[in-house]
Parts: sequence; C-alpha cells; structure tokens
Amino acid sequence: MKKLLSFFFVGLLNVFFFWIAFFLFNNAYHVLGALFLVLVFLIDFFIFNPKGYPYRYVAPALVLLTVFVIYPIYFTVKTAFTNYGTGHYMSKEEAIERLLYDPVYTYTIEDKTVQYKVFVAYDGLTPIHDDFLILFKIEGTLFIAEKPIPVKKKGKDVLLSEAQLVPIESSSYQLVPWSEELTEIRMITSGEKTYRAFYSPREEFLKLNAPLFKSRIAQFYLQRSDFVHPSGNKYALRIDRTGEWNFLRIERLYRLDLVQTLENDKPRTKLVVVNNRTNKPLIEREGSFYDVNEKNEEVYLIGYIDFVGWKNFLRILRDPRISGPFFKIFAWTFFWALFSVVFSLAVGLPFALVLNDPKLKGRNIYRTLLIIPWAIPVFISALVWRNGLLNESYGVINKFLLPALKLPAIRWMNDPFWARVGVLLVNVWLTYPYMMTISLGALQGIPYELYEAAMIDGAGKFRRFTGITFPLLMTVIAPLLVSSFAFSFNNFTIIYLITAGGPPIPGSTTPTGYTDILISYVYKLAFQAGTGQDFGLAAAISILIFFLVGGISYINFRFSGVFEEVGR
Repeated sequence: MKKLLSFFFVGLLNVFFFWIAFFLFNNAYHVLGALFLVLVFLIDFFIFNPKGYPYRYVAPALVLLTVFVIYPIYFTVKTAFTNYGTGHYMSKEEAIERLLYDPVYTYTIEDKTVQYKVFVAYDGLTPIHDDFLILFKIEGTLFIAEKPIPVKKKGKDVLLSEAQLVPIESSSYQLVPWSEELTEIRMITSGEKTYRAFYSPREEFLKLNAPLFKSRIAQFYLQRSDFVHPSGNKYALRIDRTGEWNFLRIERLYRLDLVQTLENDKPRTKLVVVNNRTNKPLIEREGSFYDVNEKNEEVYLIGYIDFVGWKNFLRILRDPRISGPFFKIFAWTFFWALFSVVFSLAVGLPFALVLNDPKLKGRNIYRTLLIIPWAIPVFISALVWRNGLLNESYGVINKFLLPALKLPAIRWMNDPFWARVGVLLVNVWLTYPYMMTISLGALQGIPYELYEAAMIDGAGKFRRFTGITFPLLMTVIAPLLVSSFAFSFNNFTIIYLITAGGPPIPGSTTPTGYTDILISYVYKLAFQAGTGQDFGLAAAISILIFFLVGGISYINFRFSGVFEEVGR
C-alpha cells in the first residue's frame, strides 16, 4: 500500500511538472520549459534508480535552484546581448504577426459605411452580451453574422477573430417582422431561441444602449474582428469621421512576399513584409520595422527583440549619457559599501568590547537593548527614520534637536551630501548589532592567557587591543566583513526606502540620483525610466555588478589572508 501511494504521488508530480512545461512551451518560454522536463527526468531517476537514492533529498533544492538561480542567470546573460526593452518586447515572428493581423495595420477602402443592427439573447430582462447576432445591409442585401471566432491567437491574446457574412435567405434565422429595412426588424429567431434588437446607430431608442454595446460587445468581441463577405471583401468595426462606430470595408496594410535582393553581390530570394498600397518592402533595421510615408519619411511601426552583441556593454563605456552617471554611481556605491562596513564595525566593536567585560553588571539587559535595531524589520526601521527622524518639515532632528542647538535645518532629501549621510546613518543603525554580535562571539574565543602574558610584559590596554585583540579578531570576522561589504554593495532596500536614489543629478539623461547605487540604477533603467524601459542595458550592468562584487570580494579575501597569517 505504501509503495502504491508513493507511485501515485510520483505520478501526480510528473503530471504537474509536465503541465508546467506544456504551459511554458505554449507561452514561448522554451528554455524554462525544457529545464522543467529535465527536472522531471532527474527526479524520476532519483526515485526509481537505486544509484540515485542519495540524491532524492536534494531534489526540492534542485528545483528551487533551477527556477530561482540557474534560469535567472541564463535569462540575464541572454538579455544583456539583446535590445529587450520599450518597443522591443516581442520576437520577430510575433512582430510580423502583429503587422499582418492586428487591426491597427488596416486601411479603409471607402468612407461609405455599412448599415448594421445588433441583436442579443436575453435571460429574462437581462441581456446576454456574449450571445449576439449582427444584421448587415450591404448593397441592398441582408446578411447575418454570429459572434466572431478567434482565428489567430498568441498565448491568451486574440490577434484576430473572424465571422462569415451569410445571406439571410441562406441562414436558419428568421426576421420578425420580415422586412428589407433594418429599422423595422425587432427580433431574430432560430428554433426556440430569440434575439432582440439591442443597438443600432440609426435608431434613437436603441442608441441608448451605446455605452453597453461599446464596453461589453465592441471592446471584447468586435475590436479585433473581421466580417468576411461571400465575395471575399472584409468589413470591420471602426470609428468613422463623424465619431460613430460603424462597419467599413477594410484591407490589410501589409503582406508577406518574396523579393529578390543582393547580398554580397549575390542574388537571393528573401521573405519580407510588403506594404499593399505602395508595394514596397518595409525597412528592417536594428530590431525594428519602418515604413515610408507620402513625404518619403521613415515611420516607425513596431520593434522586436534582436541580438545586438556587445552593444549594451559598449554603451556603458562610450555613451556619455550613460557612462557619466555610471562611473559616478559606481564610485559612490564603492564608498557606500566601504563606509557602511567601517562605520558599523566602529560602532559595534566598542559595544562588543564593553559587553565582553565579565565585571560589567546587567550584560544581558544591555545586550538585549543594543540588539533591538536588528530585531525590528528593516522596512519599519527605514520608514521610521525617513518620516519620523529625517523628514525636513516635521522630523525630530529638524524640528526639535537642531533648533535646540541653534543650528539650521538640514535638507536630508534634497542636499546631495546630507542625503548620503542620511542613508549611511540609517544603514549603520541597522547593521551595527550584527557587527557587535560577530565581534562578541570572536572575542570570547581569544584565550585569556595571551592577555595575562601581555600584562606581565607591561602592555597597556591600547597595546593589548592593537597587538592581540584586533589581529585575532580580524582572523575570525574578516570573511564576514567581506560578505557584509558585498551585501551593502547591493543593498537596494535602504536606498529605495529612504531617498529612492535622490536627489536627482542635474543634466543626467538617465534616471539617476546622488544616492543611487548600481543596483538601484539598474532598477530605474529597467522599470522606472521616464524615456522607456531598457532591460538589455540593465542586464548588462547587472553582469558588471556581479564581476565587480566578485572581484572586490576576491581582493578582500586575499587581504583577509594577511590576518590568517597573524593567527598562525
């Protein structure tokens, strides 16, 4: 029984993972979908093969590692070499599909509108907006169309729906009363089902339903729909020159065609997108399609994700609009991380030395009180500092403390120097308990005999600290200081909550501020840029941050090896 339950559980797990993989493949996440299939294979191997038994216990960690570490690294590296960002969100195939099927890329053949009337089914007195018919009068003939059916989809998005226009005589529907004039028809029946008149732009009474027609029917079912006439002509709902929603005859603006081109002086046949009105192929450049208007000017149409090589990395070095703020921000980020570690150690270590004194009474009480900043959630502490202490108008420092000392108010959020002092102050407050704790633990590991020998030699307290305590302390906490430096280097939370990177740097064309660190700069480029999002550049900077932090950490670890020699 136990074995059957285990097989049942594994079967459910396989079904779940295959469903995830299918969903990912269906939404164009092919790499992530393939990773899930590999995970299914590995998990089954771990469970059913005796050689894989020891690895069963790491399977959950392997799944989390793949989803939250391996794939994000792959995606970041891949994105860094593309133009992914505003105007370039989709693949080339998707962009071409948009040009071919999106109603935006259509044009009307003539301004003559087609008479139409919308009929809906009712549930009692309530109209059923997703069950409707549309009656058309085209060149004196009545045609009926049912609700359009999606014919082109991309994931959950419907690119194009279609409905056939059927002559009323050839359909199974009956008009009540029968008439050649749309205004006289009140109902349409089919068997026992009845559709009642709901909207018509030519009947004042039915025009009262215009808001419901536009919001419930037109927006959801007709905006991306073509109604196909038996002759092949297509009609679609558009806003005409009078501002009314009417059906007009339309044509697609673009088509795919084969053209002869010269590449390296050799003729080649190429599949391109062609303008149906001018019969000229679209201009394709740097991940975008351009058309030419009547004034022979290039007009941007749509962009797609394209491989750009090292362009994003070169922009960091060569584009002054990016390199200027980047190197300023990098310098501040380095000093921010360095000063955060140094100042928090400078505050935490003296407290640790005091608390390490066995003669101090009430050490547990002091230790508990001093660790409070570490116990309070960072978000709460940061917001208390920003709104309660550092606020320029009603903060405790500006409103009470500085006036009592007869000092002018400090512009914590608008002065570059004081904004940096403010974020450092908050970060030291939040991190000194950590430094105090690790220092206290390291101090308790130093043999007391060393101090006794030093006192016999006549060494004072300062000499004992510089010759014994500090060197031996650093052998233990140096790696922790390196990790603290790396954490502060990417400490997005404090910067975002206190100053949001401000105050802004004047003249900068990218969204940068004096307290921005590299990670907050990347965040702004990717998600808050006023001129658009640039995920490719943000990913490139993220990779640089990785190597910068790795390189600095390596140097720090080599430096900490000096203290290990002292320990030996």
